Amino acid sequence: MKSDKMKQEGDTEPTLAELKLRQELHLKESLKYASRIQQAMFPSHEVLSKLIPDHFIFYQPREVVSGDFYYIAKRNDYLFVAVGDCTGHGVPGAFMSILGITCLNEIIMHGTYLHAGSVLNQMREHVMEALCQTGQDSDQRDGIDIALCMIDLKKGILNFAGAFNPVYIVRNKIFFEIAGDMMPVGIGAEEELSFANHQYELDANDTLYLFSDGFVDQFGGNAGKKFKYTPFRKLLVEIAHMPVQQQEQRIRQTFNNWKGNHPQVDDVLVFGFRLNTST
Repeated sequence: MKSDKMKQEGDTEPTLAELKLRQELHLKESLKYASRIQQAMFPSHEVLSKLIPDHFIFYQPREVVSGDFYYIAKRNDYLFVAVGDCTGHGVPGAFMSILGITCLNEIIMHGTYLHAGSVLNQMREHVMEALCQTGQDSDQRDGIDIALCMIDLKKGILNFAGAFNPVYIVRNKIFFEIAGDMMPVGIGAEEELSFANHQYELDANDTLYLFSDGFVDQFGGNAGKKFKYTPFRKLLVEIAHMPVQQQEQRIRQTFNNWKGNHPQVDDVLVFGFRLNTST
């Protein structure tokens, strides 16, 4: 009887509020750990600095983990640079981003591509197989929007392919855009066609920008409207001549000033770089 009394006095059942707090703390710790795993999938600072010394990355997830990802790899004389924007954000988007990075690693490691378009064609096959997408109406429409640069470092030739997303190039304050195809990496509303490959001769003064749509779709300003693409292009032309660190500062400042007190609506990623083709 005495032991039962001591147990009753010393061991009290947690309240609902305490249980909720424990669950929230556990979830936060789990997300922090998931974020570390996702970050480990991205190229390290050392790899980025070695392969593209002149670059910046503005990466601001909406939540702890992100559906946006960036990718860089070198194989023989080719440099691969990509920015992907996966369906969703948070944990679902993060799972898709890891799938996208894994697919790119598999394709590029085995060297089974002819150009950037063929990389995306194979990536789509991998993603559809992983998600069990067969083309039926009942299939989940999860996928990845991506801009992929495959750069011949000896010749200074850019091969580009995009799934919805373009690459922007600024040369001596002149703006160029190479558009992506209007279909995702994954199952789309229309029949899957081959991704187009675009070639472009790079110049030493070129600054290239890959990005997700989180920046341009952010609501803000006095009227609470989207930032949109035209002001974004104008911003890039204005800053392209600056050192990359200053470019990142301007982009971060512009985004945060525009957002103000509005909630962030999506993950945000802008990857800008200049290339020495003798790398």
